Amino acid sequence: MALSGQERREQIRNILNESTTPVAGTDLAKKFEVSRQVVVQDIALLRANGFDIIATNRGYVMQEASKASRVFKVIHTNEQVEEELNLYVDYGAKVEDVFVYHKVYGVIKAEMNIKSRRDVRKYMEDISTGKSTNLMNLTSNYHYHTIVAEDEQVLDMIQKELEEKGFLAKLQDYEPVDFWS
Repeated sequence: MALSGQERREQIRNILNESTTPVAGTDLAKKFEVSRQVVVQDIALLRANGFDIIATNRGYVMQEASKASRVFKVIHTNEQVEEELNLYVDYGAKVEDVFVYHKVYGVIKAEMNIKSRRDVRKYMEDISTGKSTNLMNLTSNYHYHTIVAEDEQVLDMIQKELEEKGFLAKLQDYEPVDFWS
């Protein structure tokens, strides 16, 4: 017996809530034996009902309710990327994105959604294939991350550790304070 639309959306919501990685729409379509378009419509209905679901290049992710976020400007070598990313997730924080401020092109941003050491390992494996390179390489290793944590105190501890490790970088006069305007 096929599920009703409401039951299917409830199961999709549960799958997204429990998943630690993005869930591909094609995988959901196969699981529920519906078309990809039906999944897109289900996601739209879930969003309309107040669920914060984002689409990434690897699939759908349920945005968890967060209490605090902060953008950190950092600088380090390619060899220190794993150490930096592990620093965030070891505090229970999530690395939402990475972006650079290029003097010619402006802001160039990529979603990351890194929440665990497993995610960090996967990212490092993907980068190590040589198919692509870290975005920071465009701007002499300077880059930014939007970090989401349980509260401001966790962000303060992260900031302190970034500073101690020499990863924290100072904003320059030419950099906009509001990167998204």
